[in-house]
Amino acid sequence: MWTMQSTAGTYPVQRHLKEVIMIYSTLAGEKVSRLGFGAMRLPLMEDGKTIDEAQTQKMVDYAIENGVNYFDTAYPYHGGQSELVMGRTLAKYPREKWFLADKYPGHQISSSYDPAEVFEHQLKKCDVEYFDFYLLHNVNESSEPTYKDARWGILDYFKEQKRNGRIRHLGFSTHGQPEMMEEFLDYMGDDIEFCQIQINYLDWTLQDAKRKYEMLTSRNIPIIAMEPVRGGKLANLPEDAHKKLQALRPGESDASWGYRWLQQLEGIKVVLSGWSSFSQTEDNVRTFSEEKPLTDAENALLMEIAEQVKDAIPCTACRYCCDGCPMELDIPDLIARYNDYRIYTSINVSMYIDALPEDKRPSACIGCGMCEKVCPQGIHIPEEFRKFSEALASRPSWAEISRQREAESKALREKNK
Repeated sequence: MWTMQSTAGTYPVQRHLKEVIMIYSTLAGEKVSRLGFGAMRLPLMEDGKTIDEAQTQKMVDYAIENGVNYFDTAYPYHGGQSELVMGRTLAKYPREKWFLADKYPGHQISSSYDPAEVFEHQLKKCDVEYFDFYLLHNVNESSEPTYKDARWGILDYFKEQKRNGRIRHLGFSTHGQPEMMEEFLDYMGDDIEFCQIQINYLDWTLQDAKRKYEMLTSRNIPIIAMEPVRGGKLANLPEDAHKKLQALRPGESDASWGYRWLQQLEGIKVVLSGWSSFSQTEDNVRTFSEEKPLTDAENALLMEIAEQVKDAIPCTACRYCCDGCPMELDIPDLIARYNDYRIYTSINVSMYIDALPEDKRPSACIGCGMCEKVCPQGIHIPEEFRKFSEALASRPSWAEISRQREAESKALREKNK
């Protein structure tokens, strides 16, 4: 049997249909494919809501036939339907052939939290007796107090389920800032076996993913990468950027460049991709069939493209603006969050802002202009905060989304009794 050298280790080559070879790594002692099947953006029927289960089955079949063995879902994905569909599509294969990851939705705003009720429902929906990997979902500035609250006993409950063999490996996912992340790592201590973070060549600097990556690797905590192409942003680059990449590697997709960039980070054991079509499935499998390391020049080009895609407000975080702010706003931090929001209107930015005291949010700016007078970059800060506040107010709040998700989950629980 042949062997291949991966950045994560040397493993026997796994031959599947059409001679495709999959790259593998070791995660918490398990041999996992470095490409993970994410079930947050599954293909939909014409109504735009119902999961196209036949197409999803075709994608899962192709993935497994070509060596993918890591599948990720979560309680709120697709209004609670993702777990059901993934359970049915995976059921045709022996349980030992695939790893399933699921998550506890403690990040959702609720009047109370019952980890036992949710966990039992998840097992039933996925039609499994245990989860291979289980995560506390999106630990962030807003949800961290919930996960630590002794009233709910969330971490203690899942530690017990691990002792009982119903969870094999325990970790958490996060979109939070590095400071909060470090606090929660300390809180979990030796109970954490892996961590899932948003990381790609754009967020390496935009969301300080570099610092998060280095924090985890310094603690020897293996990493699962999510949002590798930033919700599709890095899979459909501006035409001039696309042409530059094609000149270097003709025929390779924009998305493949994002995956190649992540493949060179040895601390990342699985790269999760949210698959929405069969063509994406084929392209992803092709990309992870072999490693094609990027050159220094190619890495430099990706960093240039990242800056182009950002089109960011040019704040350098000098903090001159903060000294005279009568509201004592953390102006550089708020601008950083707005730059993130401008790239992709993710609810995670809204969650971060909602976790701030009302008098520390961009809407608290009184427009006095003191900050603008001392800004070396000439940024019209009050105007930017006005636009940021209006953009946030135009979309449903996290509390509203949480209420909707809770209603959907309750309806599913009643239906599945």
